Amino acid sequence: MEMAERTPAKTPRQGRVTASMADVARLAGVSSQTVSRVSNGYAGVNEETRRQVLAAMKELGYRPNSAARALKRGEFRTIGVITFSLSSTGNVRTLEAIANSAAAEGYAVTLLPVALPTQDEVRGAFTRLEELAVDAVIVIMEVHLLDAATIMLPPYVQVLVVDSDAGEHYTVVDTDQAGGSRTAVRHLLGLGHRTVWHLGGPADSFAAQRRTDAWRAALTEAGCTAPPLIRGDWSAESGYRAGIELAAREDCTAVFVANDQMALGLLRALQERGRRVPEDVSVIGFDDIPEAGSFMPPLTTVHQDFAEVGRLCVRAVLRKMRNPDDGARGTTLVPTRLVVRESTAPPSGAR
Repeated sequence: MEMAERTPAKTPRQGRVTASMADVARLAGVSSQTVSRVSNGYAGVNEETRRQVLAAMKELGYRPNSAARALKRGEFRTIGVITFSLSSTGNVRTLEAIANSAAAEGYAVTLLPVALPTQDEVRGAFTRLEELAVDAVIVIMEVHLLDAATIMLPPYVQVLVVDSDAGEHYTVVDTDQAGGSRTAVRHLLGLGHRTVWHLGGPADSFAAQRRTDAWRAALTEAGCTAPPLIRGDWSAESGYRAGIELAAREDCTAVFVANDQMALGLLRALQERGRRVPEDVSVIGFDDIPEAGSFMPPLTTVHQDFAEVGRLCVRAVLRKMRNPDDGARGTTLVPTRLVVRESTAPPSGAR
């Protein structure tokens, strides 16, 4: 089918602000109903006709009215994601996994960053949801900021929380932080280290707290005394500062670090102070970032399956959207696994 003769109507380049469905139909030589079926992705349209309609849309700069389509379908096919930190490797990789999984299901993602982890900022993010066309919200944030008494959720918007212990109040998807931490500690004790030091994350992080609690519990179960906890802020710089402190301790032969970025800074500090890894000090990280195998030495670490976290988040929130009366709560844990590389070995006295 050939394109119909162009009408005198101006194209966007000629000064027309918005092309209508009728304009597309006239240019393509089809009915408005056919244009609607093409723009909504319905089957049953001849492929040649579909190409003609799409060419007319491109020529006129026509954009289907997604809001109108959403009203007809009862959904916007968009998921909002609220997070207060994009500097954390875990948050960024979780966000990427959610976006990829949502796209695979035909959904877009709208990011609502929160500048500061405060109640007012979080309340503002949920308020902005009322102005946006989203069907559901995935929150990557500390759960104590989600106070139902002060935050009004938009009606019919389903909420899922990542990295939280809010299973009694929300649907939660999380990595098995405790299981991964116990595996890391047991690996070091199994190599012959008498105890394991811990460089933990920020005190207000639930993930950091779970890793710290599991570290201490694993040492207690093994009959070992837990050394004093050292805290960082997830950054390589804080790992470096902690490494300077630990390098001065001859009794420190093994360190479990709460994330790989801090482990990177720790490795640098140990090297600068003449403590060899793993000959003098064994180091384990957490996350298994893509660069972990390129550290010097390659880092033994706990692998988090961010892709699976994203897939489960999207699957769970879509299930809630399709069954809004389902009041199911609880936490789904994604297993971790230890990736053994060259930064861990038996202590020098045990070789």
